[in-house]
Amino acid sequence: MTQKNPSQIISVDDLHGPAGRLEALLNSGHEDAPYAVLLCHPHPKGGGTMHNKVVYHAMKSFSSFGLPTLRFNFRSVGLSEGAFDEGRGEQEDVHAALNWLEANLKLPILVAGFSFGSYVALRASCGDARVRGLVALGLPAHAEGRDYSYDFLSHCTQPKLFISGDHDQYGPRPHMEAVFATATEPKRLVWIEGAEHFFQGTPESPTPKLSLMQQEIARWLHEQFGLID
Repeated sequence: MTQKNPSQIISVDDLHGPAGRLEALLNSGHEDAPYAVLLCHPHPKGGGTMHNKVVYHAMKSFSSFGLPTLRFNFRSVGLSEGAFDEGRGEQEDVHAALNWLEANLKLPILVAGFSFGSYVALRASCGDARVRGLVALGLPAHAEGRDYSYDFLSHCTQPKLFISGDHDQYGPRPHMEAVFATATEPKRLVWIEGAEHFFQGTPESPTPKLSLMQQEIARWLHEQFGLID
């Protein structure tokens, strides 16, 4: 694939997983980009899509470094084929997207996700040699009756960035700190003050906190990988 200017959005028509076609968009990056990025969206049953506001703002942060960034809809979402599979088949979707990036961009990959998307991204990408770093935004611990297990993080040796709001209703601070403690190095946990799960404000601090989330992604990219935006 020929890379174009960083601001161009390309509709991807040839991304297929085991359940069928996956709807996807690529924000093209610089021709000399050192990494490609894969972004995963929140829970389909809660209305999550690749157009989610947190996912969009994360994309903007990665794109500011000239990194080509792929967003896609999990099976059953938007124009993606297949049926929702409780996070199991969605991991296969992540593998399909990683395969697409490897085949088309031939770059090492950074993987990020928000909420359910961060859980699926971590599970699918930990230990994959193509993936050089992982970003978990609003990692869920207990969300609307769904419990999430992260025992696998003790064997996940890629650099990991966790960003959560200190008022995240789906990843309360004690739960998140317990998850973080089980993860192997290198790792970083950042709390965004006055932010809830979607990085919006709280009654005490009502302004949106998405820009603070973006700043932490940028800081990590610079410090961990030497990237300059």
